Amino acid sequence: MYPLDEAKKEIVSLLNKILSKLDYDCKIKLEIPPESLGDFAFPCFSLAPIAKKSPNDISNEIAKKIEKGKWVEKIIANGPYVNFFINTEKLKNLTIKSILSNQNNYGNLKNKNKKALIEHTSANPNGPLHIGRARNPIIGDTIVRIFKAAGYDVESQFYLDDMGKQVAILAWGVNNLDPKDVPKSKYDKPDHKTVGYYQLASKLMDEDEKVSKEIGELVKRSEEGEKKAIDLVHKSYNPVLEGIKESLIRINISVDKYVPESNFVKDKSVDYVVEKLKKSKYCGKEKGAYYLDMKHFGIQGRNTNFFFIRKDGTTLYATRDIAYHLWKAKHADLLVNILGEDHKLESKQVEIALNLVKAKLIPKVIFYSFVSLPDGKMSTRRARVVYLDELIDECVKRAYDEVKKRRGKELTEKKMNDVAEVIGIGALRYNIIKVQPEKDIEFRWEEALNFEGNASPFIQYSHARACSILSKKQDEIKDFSTTFLNHNSEIDLIKKLARFPIVIDEACEGCKPHSIANYLFDVASQFNQFYRDCPVLPEKNIKTRIGRLALVDATRIVLQNGLDLLGIVAPEEM
Repeated sequence: MYPLDEAKKEIVSLLNKILSKLDYDCKIKLEIPPESLGDFAFPCFSLAPIAKKSPNDISNEIAKKIEKGKWVEKIIANGPYVNFFINTEKLKNLTIKSILSNQNNYGNLKNKNKKALIEHTSANPNGPLHIGRARNPIIGDTIVRIFKAAGYDVESQFYLDDMGKQVAILAWGVNNLDPKDVPKSKYDKPDHKTVGYYQLASKLMDEDEKVSKEIGELVKRSEEGEKKAIDLVHKSYNPVLEGIKESLIRINISVDKYVPESNFVKDKSVDYVVEKLKKSKYCGKEKGAYYLDMKHFGIQGRNTNFFFIRKDGTTLYATRDIAYHLWKAKHADLLVNILGEDHKLESKQVEIALNLVKAKLIPKVIFYSFVSLPDGKMSTRRARVVYLDELIDECVKRAYDEVKKRRGKELTEKKMNDVAEVIGIGALRYNIIKVQPEKDIEFRWEEALNFEGNASPFIQYSHARACSILSKKQDEIKDFSTTFLNHNSEIDLIKKLARFPIVIDEACEGCKPHSIANYLFDVASQFNQFYRDCPVLPEKNIKTRIGRLALVDATRIVLQNGLDLLGIVAPEEM
């Protein structure tokens, strides 16, 4: 157990004891107050109806009667809150020791012995990833990393739509168009070289009824589970999928398993879903097609009928998605899906259907808003799109310009390119993850590549600065003592480092990846304040210097571990 966890556990125990004596029954949830008002706070609002008193009177009553403990050395009432001050000397010593002894594992929580399946990206393999949906893999991969740190056994999955219209259009194009007629791409990547077939085939489908009919037949044959049709589609989209994987690897994302939706037609599990839903009292029939009446579940308007089988007997994407979730539930204790906000209705419909077929697990869904573009909505069909690869290259190019401007006379060309790649990829991931998923993003270069504000380069530079300090005096950190670390900037920094495991726990529990980014910015900011206020290498008192070096090393470890959670490299120099 980490030091701050021990303190928190003691506070909860002391509160339980006094609340039991006062006959006040409630669930204890601690908050973090402003720094001058203690380390933890207990809000008394929920006790007012039970005690028949105001929250202010309750907090005063608790503060007067509650006992101190091994960690708790001061308790005050502050309006409707009971505020707790913990033993600073104890926290300083045990926190630094805990970080230096755990190293790369500091912050990681105890093994939960539970498996989490996290589905993310799941883009149609008909073209390169575009920036509108760039949040999906970045949020998804960060959630995977956070869940692993929080003690889960995690598997990431990419659900492949290999039976729908989009891949059928691509397959028709690849197998019917003359390569000379297909628009060329500036990127020598298989996904970029293949997407032209999709775009041209889409255009012809809109203009030529014969092409439209042939594509429709291919969709129907694949949805019926015809092996030849499915194999044709797979062969056509495989280059695109390989290109998507290349893009993901470049931004430090790997997926554990790719699951084709055709699996659930082949193994007949989608037939099981259809039969179950047909027996539901909410099932209706219209011109041979079957649907669930959703108005009983609060869904109104034109979306009241949720069709799960067409009149020709073929299933829809959502029906196969239900079968996929039933399969996932057999292999995990927890399911998490990362979906665009445009999937909210379908996700709700799938959730209702899963409850009707008595699914073992219902997924927790994280919805994200899209990255905006100045010229409006993107469309792969119309070739009106900025691809993720273009955004990556632009990030790296702009990072290179910054590196050259700052250190062009010191670094070789290769070194500048290597540093630019690390900074550029970090800027992209951080700028997307720091914003709550449900909030819109407009990608701004001046924010993403800020070396002094809430951006990855600022945090990476703080890590590099710590490494630079330690490279000169690493050997001195042996018998360090925290007794001499009494400056407010030192104490504030230690308290922030102590919170890292709690931040991971809360980020996992609430599926809030942005909280890790915000925490790292706070740590980097406090580290810079400490560095300005407390000389490290110039300090003449050897015990103070060694204590500060230990604090620098502890900060380096937390910054590195935190950046790793965000999929960002922590460079030793910039």
